Amino acid sequence: MEQSEKDETVFPCLSRDLSWVDFNERVLEEGLRKDLPLLERFRFLSIVSSNFDEFFMVRVSAIKRMLDTETGGITPDHSGLLPVQQLKIISEKVHSIIKRQYECLRNDIFPGLAKNGLSLMQPDSWSVPQLDFLNSYFLAQIYPVLTPLRLETEKPMPFIESRAIHAAFLLEPENSEGLFPEEEQMVIVPLPSVLNRIIWLPGSGSMTINGQERELLQIALLEDVIATWGAYLFSGFRVKESILFKINRDADFSVDEQRDEDFIEAMTEVLESRGRSDVIRMVYSPGSIRLRDELARRFSLDAEYLYEVNGPINPVDFLELANVAGLEDINEKPWKTHQSTDFNEETPIWDSISAGDCMLHMPYQSFDPVVRFFREAASDPQVISIKTALYRTGGAIPGSGVQSSSSAYSPIVRALEQAALNGKQVTAVVELKARFDEERNISWANRLEKAGVIVVYGLSRLKVHSKITMVMRRENERIKRYVHLSTGNYNDRTAKYYEDICLFTCREDIAYDAGLIFNMLTGYSSVQQMMRLTIAPSGLKRRFLDMIKREADRSRHNYQAKIMAKLNSLTDIDIIKALYEASCAGVKISLCIRGVCTLIPGIPGVSENIRVISIIDHSLEHSRIYYFANGGADDLYLSSADWMTRNLERRVELLFPVQDEKIRMEVTGILNDYFLDNCQARILNNKGVWTQVNPAGEKPFRVQKEMLSRAERAEENQGTAKLEYNVRRSPPQSTEKSTYPA
Repeated sequence: MEQSEKDETVFPCLSRDLSWVDFNERVLEEGLRKDLPLLERFRFLSIVSSNFDEFFMVRVSAIKRMLDTETGGITPDHSGLLPVQQLKIISEKVHSIIKRQYECLRNDIFPGLAKNGLSLMQPDSWSVPQLDFLNSYFLAQIYPVLTPLRLETEKPMPFIESRAIHAAFLLEPENSEGLFPEEEQMVIVPLPSVLNRIIWLPGSGSMTINGQERELLQIALLEDVIATWGAYLFSGFRVKESILFKINRDADFSVDEQRDEDFIEAMTEVLESRGRSDVIRMVYSPGSIRLRDELARRFSLDAEYLYEVNGPINPVDFLELANVAGLEDINEKPWKTHQSTDFNEETPIWDSISAGDCMLHMPYQSFDPVVRFFREAASDPQVISIKTALYRTGGAIPGSGVQSSSSAYSPIVRALEQAALNGKQVTAVVELKARFDEERNISWANRLEKAGVIVVYGLSRLKVHSKITMVMRRENERIKRYVHLSTGNYNDRTAKYYEDICLFTCREDIAYDAGLIFNMLTGYSSVQQMMRLTIAPSGLKRRFLDMIKREADRSRHNYQAKIMAKLNSLTDIDIIKALYEASCAGVKISLCIRGVCTLIPGIPGVSENIRVISIIDHSLEHSRIYYFANGGADDLYLSSADWMTRNLERRVELLFPVQDEKIRMEVTGILNDYFLDNCQARILNNKGVWTQVNPAGEKPFRVQKEMLSRAERAEENQGTAKLEYNVRRSPPQSTEKSTYPA
């Protein structure tokens, strides 16, 4: 707990970073569930590893840096914990989570895969034919691209890439001759990223599964092959001991935003610095204690930052196995994406939007209309201008060689390129500070500029996190503006498994505000008074605080008062204080928070009217929905912003109202349904502990399945209506043969 800077009352709050660790424990628990298909469980367990990589690179590195400041080491966070205390608890919790994760992989997932015909073969179980195959494979495919890097006592470490797997070898000389003295040597061998980590073994035979004869699939790992035949690299030496490891480097860097004249160069320098930054954590396999200790010494890591894993490092690399034929029985059945009822292929997208606001709910509905929005704008001769804000767009990095086909590039970026080449004025605000997508966005920015797009690199000291596009089209001797607003990114890939909501509209008030926003983003216009949209950092936080206070005031006067919100994280202290005050005033508050939540619900006299749940399921919950009863005149909003200080004070974010009555009913129904989930929901108690919601005799209700069914029903109803319309309007049947091909 902390002492409030504004008053002297005790303020209950959880640690932001420990809450993030708890979120990953909830993800882990999904992987531990025996009622889920094996490969779906494997996916959740892999996500845990990826999440912790980023957590250590960003959050743990930031906490460690506090220890080096004059006051940071003795300043508690809002939960009352000192940095050294947080680091200790983080280490204990993460070690426990990773231990459970790998016990499940080793004792449950991999044996389960083997029973279903897919075996990960360890070196001691390779057959003689497999040994012959792998020996030949190593010499022909692996050995030529390996680069051994020697470790010398008085010289700096060779470059070790963050998150990449490396093999370390302890060598002893076979004789006294050669370039090196008669003593043990240490060598590091990076696993080349150009090689596939999974090696399929030939001639594995067959087995009977569920009464059917199936081919037995067996795989070996690249690192095991390198460890087994690594001696080929060290002529004159014997491999005495070996170990596999990866490191996480500090990635919590900020760009010098005063360098406006060479901002891309400044960002490139940040990326280069990240590659050589301090090591925060090492993950390693069982093996050589001497190598482990020497690497830890070289990386300046204490024992609490060393994580032993008895199983494959970076399990996320194995997710491609989910696409292997014959494993359908142990995989989650693909969730079908349905078409939105607001759009059809025969009607130009402008006509659909002009008929009324349109909504998409991804991934249950297809992202295609968003791509169409850009593509039709690029090709329509009546469209004269496009303005957009890009944060993460997906696709390959041009020139990277990661995905060589042009189809792998972002369809949004390609449409913007084509629009510029077609002579339209195209403006793109590209946020170069999108963490871990900086290199990709620099590449896209360069590519767009070459096509003639006006590229603006965000704003100084602020991340442009808002998702907004405006298309200007000549219609009836005037310019009509079409606006797209979203809670998620313009990324066609993540739209398949991120839950997000977006709106299309041509309302004049929204379009007017969108114009003001782009003037602010691309020029030097001060923030203007807006009609419908609210923008951070200038007014969004105040807007939220005012709406929360309004609910509290109405409750005190016995008016209807209620707050419901679905978001990813809640950490802002001012928002939490306002919610506590509203709770004390009698406002019923329901919060669905996917990840970090530092608010503590259910405390008598503080937060007893607040309920907090979290949904972890097949799709990643990502949309932000905010509802305020307003005495019966309900206010309903969508936003790109979470209730985090960084979103409300250090980013450009948007809050936009849901005005269309049909869409309001739909979004309100979506929000209400989240609080009915009794299959995937977990509830937070006043001790800061999450527990699984149990149906306890109720009919099971899984909100993501309900959203999928809702999208399916809407598509079917639209198809039925269209069929009936076509039957009524069809011409009489002719007895003559048609001259058109069948």
